[in-house]
Amino acid sequence: MAKNDETGTGGAQDAADIFTEMLRIQGEAARQMMQGVAPGSDTPVPDRPAIDAMGDAMMEFQKTWLQFCLPEDQRTAPMLTTPSNWLDAMRKWSETMPLLDPAGQQQLWNEGFELWQNVLAQFSGEGGEGDDKQLPRRDRRFADKAWRKQPVFALIHQTYLLIAERLNEKVDTAEGLSDEDRKNLRFATQNVLDAMSPANFPLMNPVVLERTVESGGDNIMKGLERLSTDLENGQLTHTDTSQFTIGENVAATPGKVIHETELFQLIQYSPTTAEVFETPLLIFPPWINRFYILDLNAKKSFVKWAVDQGITVTLVSWKSADETLTHIDWDDYFLAQMEAIDVVRERLKVKSVHTIGYCVAGTTLAGTLAVQAMRGEADKVKSATFFTAQVDFTHAGDLKLFVDDGKLEFIRQASKGGYLDGRYLAATFNMLRGSDLIWNYVVNHYLLGEDYPAFDLLFWNGDVTNLPAKWHAAYLRDLYRDNLLVEPGALDVGGTPIDLTQVKVPSYVQAGREDHIAPPESVWKITEHFSGPIRFVLAGSGHIAGVVNPPAAGKYQYWTNEGEFDSLESFIEGATETPGSWWPDWLAWLESQDSKKVKATGARKPGSKANPAIEDAPGRYVKTR
Repeated sequence: MAKNDETGTGGAQDAADIFTEMLRIQGEAARQMMQGVAPGSDTPVPDRPAIDAMGDAMMEFQKTWLQFCLPEDQRTAPMLTTPSNWLDAMRKWSETMPLLDPAGQQQLWNEGFELWQNVLAQFSGEGGEGDDKQLPRRDRRFADKAWRKQPVFALIHQTYLLIAERLNEKVDTAEGLSDEDRKNLRFATQNVLDAMSPANFPLMNPVVLERTVESGGDNIMKGLERLSTDLENGQLTHTDTSQFTIGENVAATPGKVIHETELFQLIQYSPTTAEVFETPLLIFPPWINRFYILDLNAKKSFVKWAVDQGITVTLVSWKSADETLTHIDWDDYFLAQMEAIDVVRERLKVKSVHTIGYCVAGTTLAGTLAVQAMRGEADKVKSATFFTAQVDFTHAGDLKLFVDDGKLEFIRQASKGGYLDGRYLAATFNMLRGSDLIWNYVVNHYLLGEDYPAFDLLFWNGDVTNLPAKWHAAYLRDLYRDNLLVEPGALDVGGTPIDLTQVKVPSYVQAGREDHIAPPESVWKITEHFSGPIRFVLAGSGHIAGVVNPPAAGKYQYWTNEGEFDSLESFIEGATETPGSWWPDWLAWLESQDSKKVKATGARKPGSKANPAIEDAPGRYVKTR
């Protein structure tokens, strides 16, 4: 690959704890707002000892929570303990927004005055306070009727939604902004607004207040314990991790590890049919995540489903980076893919393999195919399938928000010891959907004290992997920022230039209609660079659910187009929608490449004398953090 800048870790300032830093960024708005809030909150403290204790617990939680979010030099700022303080803070904060000129501010507060009149009028009618008021703005964060029982809480959340609506509109209509600047401003504004939702503050959330009275404060005490645990672990908890064991109820499809290097283990799964397709399948999952997103459980497992269709499935399990892998660069992942292809071919005595590359592993697979073509080795791969993979980053997803010089420098400093802690990446992805993946869990599990769900997908999402710093820096810089992979010869592997136009391998390209990590218009670009036959399929849902969609679930849909098309728009215009999973369509396409079958004996059974094994699947690498 092109020469990389020195990542360098010596002498760099130690980065803040990744989880704390993420929430500090989220809470930056709170710092600005609290500077303008007058001290002296009128916290009601009834005489009854039990209520006193609950009030003290809630105040302690709020103090801990705000200190968690705020920089050290701002931790003495007044707390947002009352509705009046919060409304005043929102007013003062919105006035500091550069998008709101004096006329815009006046218009906003005129609208606010009209809104307040509207809201208060509903509470002055014949209906009692317990009635479900029909307020002008709705949001699922405020769906509980408690937000509409009392005028003060109705006023709080309606004012918040008005301000959020107007600020987002200003971002969309502001003049003089480039598309990139507008996206960055939209992302920053939304994250600030998500952080400042009144639902996130225990003394302004009526649902939390009711739960606290009902439970005698147990919810707040649970929340404090969970917050302390998450601070210690450096990661937000999303699920009950005690309910899952890797190799038992996740990543449990039977198989063996048949090959191992410092960077990956190669798993071969045991056949379940008497005959199997002669050409085996080799899956490259992304090393940004654990491979078992494709093997969550028996009902959701793509691996098990493929094995049951008579496919000999092999899969790479990447090692999470540590101090032993600081030398790993982008080239090493290309070379690892080439090595895995050769190992499978030699072990199973076949000329070629089918391949799948998911996300970043699909990006690398495209480069691997190009290098093989340049080296005269294209016949080693019978077909290539790409799950939500990008090669041209012109229209890349939300991760482009993290490739400006400032964020790249922060990432460099966070890469202590030559690798990036996977918690940083998890926090990054969470921030892309902050309302759903951060604040929803803060409210439910910190404030309301609800039990964590036992959800295998969330268990996988929290099972983070560390990334080699050299590779990660090159990935963000050379691909996301500079888009060099689609420039013939701009990058190389071991001196062999990468030219995607040389890829003639039959390819199946899957994109997710609602994917915000690899948007369909970005995935589509692969069709503009490869020279071989391509079947493009647009699946319903996003980056995960659009891929992990077993036929038995009967969920979503997919679109195909058997006609002529030269753009994503023309593909969609002439596409046929089919209910359910696209997996059977892929299987039919794969069978069309090579339908010959052989007996599932000998080397087709991992762990046999003809195919000795190192250990049982899922292997050691997937269990190390």
